[in-house]
Amino acid sequence: MFNSVTGKITGKFPQQLFLENNGIEFDFLMPDTSLEKIGSVGDTVKVFTWLYHKEDSMRLFGFSSVNDREFFLDLLKVNGVGPKVAVKILSNISCNELAKALDNEDIALIEKVQGIGKKTAQKMMLTLKGKLTLNDENYGIREKPKLKWQDVITALINMGYDKKNIESVIEKIEIDAKKEIAEFSNDTQKEEFIFRRAIVELAQ
Repeated sequence: MFNSVTGKITGKFPQQLFLENNGIEFDFLMPDTSLEKIGSVGDTVKVFTWLYHKEDSMRLFGFSSVNDREFFLDLLKVNGVGPKVAVKILSNISCNELAKALDNEDIALIEKVQGIGKKTAQKMMLTLKGKLTLNDENYGIREKPKLKWQDVITALINMGYDKKNIESVIEKIEIDAKKEIAEFSNDTQKEEFIFRRAIVELAQ
């Protein structure tokens, strides 16, 4: 769907960003920690996006970097943490601070986030400790190895598919269609093949 939108900032509000691109003004729900890094009204910036799509609603979420978006998607893996709760979490505590709290098992710091109780904090600890997608030289957090077919995975995530399901489907395709994939002469052709096959599998 959308990986990013580049345009001029027309408005900044708590957890909200307006961005104009070719006469269209986009309304993004954005964590305050991303808003702090994105620039000022009038600046031309790139916003990395994620589309939340349900039968009765659609909402665009924006992030100042791919890293921030990946961290947000990691939070969605926690049972009970939806997109709006994830934005609230990242508005109150930076990615680096939260990753450090999880690594140090600092439940008390996580509980300080408004609306996050002890049970949710414990679920975050169990689900995310040592597994977060971050690369910040100031904190020294380990960077997850770049997954093979990352561009395909990102494109499918932006179409609304679940990251865990996508990775599972792609692993299956790599096994089942190993010979077919090997016949393509370059990575672009391989990615296109896997993308098409993945859409068929995910739609079932």
